[in-house]
Amino acid sequence: GHTQQRGLRRFTLRGKTKVDTQWKLFCIVHNVAKLQVYGKIAA
Repeated sequence: GHTQQRGLRRFTLRGKTKVDTQWKLFCIVHNVAKLQVYGKIAA
């Protein structure tokens, strides 16, 4: 478990900007999908 955590932390620090961008994209897509679902329920 410790080796995996260390590797994950190193990856996170190295690819932080890329991960942040992917995370923001994921959040946007997720929120849009949620809004579409809520829109269907409201309509």
